[in-house]
Amino acid sequence: MAKPKLAPKPKPAAHSSITVRGLPPGVKQRLRERAARHGRSLEAEAREILQGATAHKEESALDVFNRIRARFHALDGDEDLQLPTRREMWKDRPLPNFDD
Repeated sequence: MAKPKLAPKPKPAAHSSITVRGLPPGVKQRLRERAARHGRSLEAEAREILQGATAHKEESALDVFNRIRARFHALDGDEDLQLPTRREMWKDRPLPNFDD
């Protein structure tokens, strides 16, 4: 009986490099100070910041709306909510005078 073929081992991910030019004055020094506070090298601190900034998928406005709606839907009140029309909201408000 023949042995089943095993999938090849995945290659380790190659590390990428970037160069950041044109930093505003003082940014590199503040980054160096921040790295020192965290006990890291300048490069390690920059990597940590970039990884943290890109770790989570950004939510669209619709995603945020759906999360909020799902949370409050459990309160069983969203179907009964009656929102006034714009006309009703502004009926007693005086119109602005743009002649001045």
